Amino acid sequence: MKQLKIGALLLSAVILAGSCDDDDTMQPTVYYQQQDQMARPAINTVFVTDAADKDAFNTTVPSAQGAAFQSKFQTRLLALNPGYTTNALGQNAATFTGLLATDVLGVSTTGVTTFFDGTNVLTGRTLADDVIDVELLLLFGGPTGASNPTLTKDNVNSNDKAFTVSFPYLATPW
Repeated sequence: MKQLKIGALLLSAVILAGSCDDDDTMQPTVYYQQQDQMARPAINTVFVTDAADKDAFNTTVPSAQGAAFQSKFQTRLLALNPGYTTNALGQNAATFTGLLATDVLGVSTTGVTTFFDGTNVLTGRTLADDVIDVELLLLFGGPTGASNPTLTKDNVNSNDKAFTVSFPYLATPW
């Protein structure tokens, strides 16, 4: 029991000593650095082509991403799909890439939660949502979603294992 008390006392002393600022006010110094974000999978992979920009995109707060990256995203979109006019959501290139460049995932608290189900769009995301197919459809499918049919699906139609019905819902690992 004595060893436990001495160990706890030493641990407390180390924690206190390590958490003081230079002015000895006993306020902890906490450092956080954002490393990555991915509200919409594959967007950074597809639209950010320069390695330095990938790091910048990942560490830019979402409120500043549109201004910093929308024009680059639009250039990339039009390079990938020179015939782009609007997508199945009716968005022109500037509107669509502005949406993509601001990497946040909207969530409906009152309606259906889905990435896209034909009616509800970007109201969240469930594990089973085929996010890549939706993104491909919006990139290459044109105004009706029917253009470029060989480019609008990745042909991976489900997870390799069923999701569970209770939290955390993820499929068991192989």
